[in-house]
Amino acid sequence: MFLGIDIGTSSVKAVITNADGDVIEQATAPLPISRPKPLWSEQNPADWWSATNKAVLELSPDRRKAVEAIGLSGQMHGATILDAEDKPLRPAILWNDGRCAAECAELEAAEPKSREITGNLAMPGFTAPKLVWVKKYEPEVFAKTAKVLLPKDYVRLLMTGTYASDMSDSAGTLWLDVAKRKWSPEMLAATGLDESHMPELFEGSEVTGTLKASVAKDWGMDAVPVAGGGGDNAAGAVGVGVTEPGQAFLSLGTSGVLFLAGEAFLPNPERAVHAFCHALPNAWHQMTVMLSAASCVDWAARMTGTHDAGEIIAKAAAKDRLDGPEIFLPYLSGERTPHNDPYARGVLFGLNHDTDPATVGQAVMEGVAFAFRDGLDALVEGGGTLNEVTVIGGGSRSAYWGRILSAALETPLVYRRDAEVGPAYGAAKLAQLSISDADPATVCAPPPVRETIEPKQADIDALAAKRERFGTLYKNLKSVFPQGDQ
Repeated sequence: MFLGIDIGTSSVKAVITNADGDVIEQATAPLPISRPKPLWSEQNPADWWSATNKAVLELSPDRRKAVEAIGLSGQMHGATILDAEDKPLRPAILWNDGRCAAECAELEAAEPKSREITGNLAMPGFTAPKLVWVKKYEPEVFAKTAKVLLPKDYVRLLMTGTYASDMSDSAGTLWLDVAKRKWSPEMLAATGLDESHMPELFEGSEVTGTLKASVAKDWGMDAVPVAGGGGDNAAGAVGVGVTEPGQAFLSLGTSGVLFLAGEAFLPNPERAVHAFCHALPNAWHQMTVMLSAASCVDWAARMTGTHDAGEIIAKAAAKDRLDGPEIFLPYLSGERTPHNDPYARGVLFGLNHDTDPATVGQAVMEGVAFAFRDGLDALVEGGGTLNEVTVIGGGSRSAYWGRILSAALETPLVYRRDAEVGPAYGAAKLAQLSISDADPATVCAPPPVRETIEPKQADIDALAAKRERFGTLYKNLKSVFPQGDQ
């Protein structure tokens, strides 16, 4: 048995798999998020550890005892700032925090080769600009900083006592020389740090340490190895077999991701495309990110008084109309690809007397789909080629939303067994690879296909004009979105 643990934004998920890659059991524990000021998004690192323990202990004791290795995945970019005693100096600043737009410009000015070294545009979500912000506005915290860890790597520290990270997650810090797969002294110096502040780097399928005896006892398992794992998206790709060039996935989680696997480093920072290391050795990927995806449907359900996301999607599916006048901009937390605009905000436009929860739900699903199409266009412009797209994440449960996405992307979507399990599934596979000589192509083979949704020409035609208005609406509103306080 193998255990995968994903430190997500809204929850921690623990998954047990067997040697054949079957998901045997899973458990989830929720996480709170704090938004104390406009643009801010933070979490208490202690909550990650509490939720991790809760999720793991909900798994069957017999299966926990049979675990041979553990893999970790987690939300990317979060700045967990520790003192010399490994105590967090402040709440962790998360990936969807937009406070440090000015610091992104300062970082690129401090290191003019930033985009060349990292392959990425400096964005407020990344880790390095967050530390520039801390240095400027919380100098007493910066002065005490001994280590900066990503969320899953803080949990790893508590599990193993080791400072370690994997290539895929570290590529999202803006401190990694992504092509060379090592820390960049120049990027660290630009933020007033050096390599001593960083964890040791590993590939996702390498062992980074061993579970502490005390933790092993609490969890009812042996002191097993802990693999490097991956950032949530790279681990999610491993889980559904998106490891070969041309394979891609679309993730409908809190955020939205279009992920394209490759064998070479292909940066396109001008279009806000992320170029990162994959969780497997000698592999890279391109990725577009939207900060709000399935979370937009949760918002729509709350806003309309509908019970939950499933109900509002069902209402829209029952009405089955792709020709409504409503347009939704899904920028509830700002946006990354292709706009790199932390100040963008959600907009529900074109309402009339017939607008109801069903039409709001329809507009929200369409708006998320249009934003994914913006990301696809950016990938293609950067030289990417997609052979097939697998859908993963909680939103993958809705075939109706899949129909909308397929039409907006004009691409078939593949739904695979266990795809909704997400990054924890890939983390378990990386754990398996870390202690075996098995062929990664075998361990990471795509799960069986459950369904394929082909785009319908009538749906493509119905959405085409709306997508054009979607793009025009953002352009017209960009200059009037409130800039907020730093």
